[in-house]
Amino acid sequence: MAAVEAPANVPKTSSEGYEKKCIFCRIVNKEMGTELIHCDEDISCFQDIKPGAPHHYLVVPTKHVGNCKSLGKEHVPLVKQMVATGKEILQKKNITDLTDIRLGFHWPPFCSVTHLHLHVLAPASQMSFMSRLFYRLNSYWFITADQLIELLNSKEESN
Repeated sequence: MAAVEAPANVPKTSSEGYEKKCIFCRIVNKEMGTELIHCDEDISCFQDIKPGAPHHYLVVPTKHVGNCKSLGKEHVPLVKQMVATGKEILQKKNITDLTDIRLGFHWPPFCSVTHLHLHVLAPASQMSFMSRLFYRLNSYWFITADQLIELLNSKEESN
């Protein structure tokens, strides 16, 4: 029997980095009507639906990657690329003070979506009281991008 090719508008399979039940995979694949601020082969970005600061973006791998706990040392370049993309987007949005930003990840089980996503918030000085708690530095539920990179660099390579 000959193989039948799927139409172009059919979503990718999970083997290609797409999880059909993942809201972020659906956003990246333009199934949700969410505006993508940035989208390339590796990284995508869109606004958070519950902003914790005047500028609050989510930077995600374009292909499905699990949460922070599922990462290994080999993911350090991806996390660094996510950070660089987040900073570029802020600069395009005329955020020039990159010392007044917060970049980080919610630590499982405190993340509502298991698709890896970097929170990019600016200016951090304008975050509400609740947002300061939710994205609190040195908490057990939120880890900065630098802390995650340090943690991943301390791990052994996955085989």
